[in-house]
Amino acid sequence: MRKAKWIGVTALLAALVFVGKGSADYETAAYDVVEKEGEFEIRDYPELVMASTAMGASGGNGSFMRLFGYISGSNQAKQKVAMTTPVFMKPSAEQDAGSMSFVVPKQVADEGTPAPSRQDVNITKRPAGRFAVIRFSGRMNDTMREEAQQKLRDWVEAKGLKAGETMEYASYDPPFTPAPLRRNEVFLRLQTDEVQTERVQVSSP
Repeated sequence: MRKAKWIGVTALLAALVFVGKGSADYETAAYDVVEKEGEFEIRDYPELVMASTAMGASGGNGSFMRLFGYISGSNQAKQKVAMTTPVFMKPSAEQDAGSMSFVVPKQVADEGTPAPSRQDVNITKRPAGRFAVIRFSGRMNDTMREEAQQKLRDWVEAKGLKAGETMEYASYDPPFTPAPLRRNEVFLRLQTDEVQTERVQVSSP
């Protein structure tokens, strides 16, 4: 089931639009690097406004296309919103279907994020915080992801840091990017028990 889930996510990400663009053409969520040690970093992120949707137990379950529809103008303002990087994903858990999120461009978030037209797309906030991050290349699969998770937890423990249980994954590249050049990341929020996601009430125009 888990393997099928992430194959579904990969297939949806293969729709990653704007063919002919590379990740450098997109706005990337800002952060400050606090510490860097090889493939590991500690980063401070500001609060991020995100368009989010559930991934479902079977994988992407249409999640990518729901979010792509939102940024393509399927929102109450009929406003097109630029694609950004990374695409954030949270895995499913016992009481949680997992989620996929696009970061809303900073200017759009500052001026007023358009309300979704669909009930299964929400505008959420990823609270500001400090994160331990491991970066790796290749086409992300279950084995690579699990190895990266364990390496990150071992590194965090060796440094005497405290982290929550919730992992996040991030993908930065269009599907045509060669595997050695792809940027994948696993995140652990530090000094908190859980990654909290706040649903935002957005008024219609």
